[in-house]
Amino acid sequence: MNVLWLKYAVEVAKKGSISAAAKSLYMEQPNLSRAVKDLEDTLGVKLFDRTTKGIAVTPQGEEFLHYAESILRQLDDVEKMYKNKVEQVQRFSISVPRASYISAAFAEFSAGLAHDKPMEIFYKETNSIRAINNILHADYKLGIIRYAEGFEKHFDDMLENKELYSELICNFSYRVIMSENNPLANKDRITFADLKSQIEIAHADPYVPSLSLAVVKKTELPDDIDKRIYVFERASQFELLSSDPKTYMWVSPVPDSLLRRYNLVQRRCVDNNRVYRDVLIYRKDYKLSALDKRFISALNDAKRKYINGTSI
Repeated sequence: MNVLWLKYAVEVAKKGSISAAAKSLYMEQPNLSRAVKDLEDTLGVKLFDRTTKGIAVTPQGEEFLHYAESILRQLDDVEKMYKNKVEQVQRFSISVPRASYISAAFAEFSAGLAHDKPMEIFYKETNSIRAINNILHADYKLGIIRYAEGFEKHFDDMLENKELYSELICNFSYRVIMSENNPLANKDRITFADLKSQIEIAHADPYVPSLSLAVVKKTELPDDIDKRIYVFERASQFELLSSDPKTYMWVSPVPDSLLRRYNLVQRRCVDNNRVYRDVLIYRKDYKLSALDKRFISALNDAKRKYINGTSI
């Protein structure tokens, strides 16, 4: 496939007409029309509908243009990287679950970046299905997914089907954190019954793809808790916990420094024995960069400090 065809298709979609795109591309309209037709014939799909008002992108065209624009951006990045000996940009991208030990690792990793050189760093907290999709469709290189034991086959099959490599970071059990002013803060043994009178701060997006929210809620959360506030944004979770002594949240182990910052305490719940897995994923054909390896090293250090588990 001719790379110029990608550029032509993107420009036609942008301008909304063959004639306007031809003018923008400094080429004759018949030549552009022929190139677009050759591209459609090669793909075996119709990218544009010709109307009296101009050009309309078809559903297949929308999908194709998503990939075409991504390819053109990458080609532009390669050109910028090497043309005229432009200084290489530090690039790193990862999607992760909301976890304090991971954010601590990222803080350590980012502190070691060369701050006198260009950088493009993407760190996104999200659920497992979005972390997977970010690798498959949004140019993210790494991901960390989280799921409860019992869902291993579901995820192993899915990752194998999507040709993603996976490696265990750690196993852990959730702990409960709350304000130091919470009535439960001084209890040595916290049970589900103790939490029934409290308000749970819960993540609003489920971790398990292809399962309904109702199924995930039933699997992940105690059935007799009927007071929950669902949030998406990390900082608001800690602010809520700090300001309302009637709230609590399930978390992977949290560093003491973070607890002190928000005046929180961390406790084990004797009734919550479910084990969770954090798993590193990336494409099977992807070769880890130096920055990737540096982050994984920081992740292992943070994990050893806050969670007892197996190294990557």
